[in-house]
Amino acid sequence: MSRIRKGDQVLVIAGNNKGKRGEVLSLLKDRVVVQGVNMRKKHMKRRTQEQTSQIIEMEMPIHISNVSFCSAEGKRVTCRMKRSKEGSELFYRAKGKEILLRKIK
Repeated sequence: MSRIRKGDQVLVIAGNNKGKRGEVLSLLKDRVVVQGVNMRKKHMKRRTQEQTSQIIEMEMPIHISNVSFCSAEGKRVTCRMKRSKEGSELFYRAKGKEILLRKIK
């Protein structure tokens, strides 16, 4: 099971979009859709007389192994999980400090 969830800030670490970062829009089985990453053009034909045909740019999914968590500065970080009686917490280390990423139920 992956620690990456919808709404997380991630950095692409492999592929044509290497170095880009964005927010996770959705999760599929082993793929994620990241905002502004892996853009593809889709040609939509008109369905009615009033509507016109158009070309839409949309994000396509990339494999979850090609993304990593990133800090607010946009640098790649590794996360650690700490368990306590209240629940689990996801942390990453930056400049010698542990920064809370999110609480896990």
